[in-house]
Amino acid sequence: MEVLTLPAVAKLNLFLHIVGQRDNGYHNLQTLFQFVNFGDSLTFTSKQTADITLSCTEPALESADNLVLKAAQLLRHYAKQLGLLYLAHGVHIHIDKRLPFGGGLGGGSSDAATTLLALRHLWKLPITDDQLAELGLQLGADVPVFVRGHAAFAEGVGEHLQLAEPPCLWYLVVHPGVEISTPSIFKNPDLKRDHSPLKWPHWSWETTTNDCEPLVRRLYPEVANALDWLVEYAPSRLTGTGACIFGRFDSETLARAALQRMPAHWTGFVARGLNENPVCQQLRQASTVNLTNQD
Repeated sequence: MEVLTLPAVAKLNLFLHIVGQRDNGYHNLQTLFQFVNFGDSLTFTSKQTADITLSCTEPALESADNLVLKAAQLLRHYAKQLGLLYLAHGVHIHIDKRLPFGGGLGGGSSDAATTLLALRHLWKLPITDDQLAELGLQLGADVPVFVRGHAAFAEGVGEHLQLAEPPCLWYLVVHPGVEISTPSIFKNPDLKRDHSPLKWPHWSWETTTNDCEPLVRRLYPEVANALDWLVEYAPSRLTGTGACIFGRFDSETLARAALQRMPAHWTGFVARGLNENPVCQQLRQASTVNLTNQD
């Protein structure tokens, strides 16, 4: 019985521009994804039986709708279609949940991506990153960037990725205690949808924004309050459609000093920006160890 514990870190949208809307209702975006060294933790325990089971420190997330279960089932179905799985392959997955739901940090997408990557490793599937990213896109627009594992400039609905190397600064991420539904923001008629396309890689913090922020500010006063508080300490912005916001700092010391002054009715954490998803690093190391042991 093999047991594997891996991280599922958060992402930040360093900016988010909406440059148009498609006939099917989806939006054309331009955004810059960067990971941070804080997130959930997933433990995968292989089973001799064919069932896939789930447990979570947040019992409300133990449902058939959880993206982790969907990711595991999708990968197994895909592998069987390709003739890569002949025996019963089951797994129990436990999620140690630390990222807030509906916070714009990509927690569900990161969990799903870590699941795809972990099970490819556990089940020894000869599936490429491209194939895995295509599967991930069926689960959510943010899943491919976690699968590919590198900070990226994204276009389309978020699936067209170009590698990026934004500065790895320190961030204070604040959750002001509200939950925001992404579909409700994207369906709102007041959302700005006509941002002029940015010519990558020409970007800066000062010339970019999050187009969801003005609408979220108006609909969720607590998010507006948090942004107004955090901007007193550092340049600050909404991530995704919210509800989390983040401020960028040059040092961990400055970020932690601001965290100490954060109002008690909010939650938050300090994290370092990362341009590589640590789950990819850990799985490369695990694969190297396995090859060494085989030799």
